[in-house]
Parts: sequence; structure tokens; C-alpha cells
Amino acid sequence: MSRRAAWTLIALCAWTLWVWITRVWIIAGQDQSMGFKVVHGILAAGSIAFGLAAGWIGYRGLRPAPRAPGPAVSPDREAAPLPERSPAS
Repeated sequence: MSRRAAWTLIALCAWTLWVWITRVWIIAGQDQSMGFKVVHGILAAGSIAFGLAAGWIGYRGLRPAPRAPGPAVSPDREAAPLPERSPAS
């Protein structure tokens, strides 16, 4: 994943969180029916979950890939033997 795509996912997460948290805060203070609040609460929970998932994917895309401890050896080939050293004189 490119860094640009990763940052786009993180921005999507931040935008989604900001929009839905402020929207829920506003709805909680309004005089709306309980059904309206429940439906929008469910929509908010789903959107926030998707936003957090997108942010997590973006965050993982920014982290460097884990490095292998040594050179990879094909399972059907054995590693070449190291050259023997002659004793130092």
C-alpha cells in the first residue's frame, strides 16, 4: 500500500469520527423521538466501526514491513556451504 493511500484511510477515519461524534452529540441534545435516536445511534455505531477499521488499515500501511532475520533459502535448495578459512599465519 502506498503512503498516500494509507494517509487517505487515516483521514477518512478522522473525518468519520468527527462527523458522527458531533452528530450524536447534537442528536442527544435535541427533542427527537426515541426511534430517531436509536436509528441514528445504530448508523453512527456502524459508520464509526467502518471508520476505525479504515484507520487501522491505514495505520498498518504506514508501518514498515517486518524484516526477515536472514537471507531466505528455498526449501528445495540447501544453502551453499561457507568457504573454509585457512589458519592465520
